[in-house]
Parts: sequence; C-alpha cells; structure tokens
Amino acid sequence: MNNPIIDIGVNLMHRSFHQDREQVIERAASNQVEPLIITGTSLRNSTEAARYASRYPGKLYATAGVHPHDAKSCDGQTIAKLRQLAANREVVAIGECGLDYNRDFSPRDVQRKWFGEQIRLAIELDMPLFLHDREAFTDFVGMLKEYEVKNAVVHCFTGTQPELKAYLDMGLHIGITGWICDERRGKHLRELVRMIPLDRLMIETDGPFLTPRDLKEKPAGGRNEPAFLQHILRTVAHCIGQPEEVVAKATTKTATAFFRI
Repeated sequence: MNNPIIDIGVNLMHRSFHQDREQVIERAASNQVEPLIITGTSLRNSTEAARYASRYPGKLYATAGVHPHDAKSCDGQTIAKLRQLAANREVVAIGECGLDYNRDFSPRDVQRKWFGEQIRLAIELDMPLFLHDREAFTDFVGMLKEYEVKNAVVHCFTGTQPELKAYLDMGLHIGITGWICDERRGKHLRELVRMIPLDRLMIETDGPFLTPRDLKEKPAGGRNEPAFLQHILRTVAHCIGQPEEVVAKATTKTATAFFRI
C-alpha cells in the first residue's frame, strides 16, 4: 500500500506530457501522489501552469517565476505579470528562480538582476521561493543572505556537504529528487540526506527529467512522472533509516505547511 505524498516539483506543462497529461495526473493519484505542484519556469509557462492547475482545485497547484535560463527574456513588465499570476489561489510560490552558471543561457549579471527582483516579489507577497542553484553557490547564497531569505526551498538539491550545511543553517528547505536513486552520480546524496531534518525535507520528481535510474520497469522514452515519486520516497526512507510511512507523513506535513495548501 502506497503512502500519500506530495510532488513539490513537476514540469507538467512540458511538451513530453502533451499527449497524456490527464492520464499522468490519474496515475499519480492512483499511486497516492497528490497534490502535484507544477513548476513555472517562464512567464508563458507559469501562465499555462496556473491556468491548467485551476482546472483541478486541490489536486494541482503551480509556481510562478522565471528560471535563470530565461532571465534574458525578462523586461519591465515581467514582475508585474508575475505579481498578477501570484494572486491566483492555485499559485503557491515564486519560482523556479535562481542562478545557473553551468549553462549560462542568460548572462550572469542578467540572471542576478532578475533573481533579485523575484526574491523581492516573494518578500513583498509573503510567498515562499522555489529555488534553482547550479554551480553558482557563492553568488546564490550571497544574494539569499543579502535579502535575509528564509522561506524558500532549494529544489533538486545535488550539491556538497558544505553547501547543504549552509542552506540548513540559513533555515532553508531542501527538495530531493530521483537523483538519489542513481548509484553513480547520487552516491554522495544518499549520505547527505541524513543531515536534513524531516521538517525541512520535501520530495519531488522534476518530471519529465531525472527519472530514477534504478526503476525495475523503465518508462517508455525514459520519461519521469509523478507516479514514480513513491519509488523516490522508498529510497529516501532507506537512506535515512526511517520507515516509509514516517517519511511520507513528515514530507507531506512539511510541504503542506510550506506551500500553505
């Protein structure tokens, strides 16, 4: 019997879900994964996510923000439009926002500018932040400290022990994905997850990305989806030496309080 859990981050508006989005939601629900929080990554994407989530009250929610990859597309209207989106009851966080120095799809100074703008918006609206950090730790943490951010989750954490300690010391929440199911790249994460207090831990698929590598039945096309969050839960529970039911209840309670859903 599966335990009720919340997927705090799924890219449900991604084109790989166009053909069967409703069935994906149904499969998640049948696996006790509900509600789902759809990640907004651009103004257009966030608008689509909020609109779609409004069709499933209490089952779907969304974030509204601009990913660092898309920071170069921001203009003088972006924050006002995000503010409008955030007024919708299904929108529960500002983001995905942050810094990405791995790809540099947007210039770093542009990334920092619009990350700061979104932090300010979240503070203004008293909403949590859904954060992205890839190979930008020093600037990322520096900006969070500058704005004294505490109400935030570092989504898809895959970093180092010093990075995790810094986030936890700042009072941030941590999102763990199927990366922990990869015995090669995620080996260090299997140790580090023990450092995260249960009242700061949340779980997510980041579907269609980061499909758990050790799934017995490989999904067609390799696509990840919320139904697989139960597999991630089992791995996390095993790594921290707690019963699945305990981790399910704790992460669900934490996510419910954090996103106020």
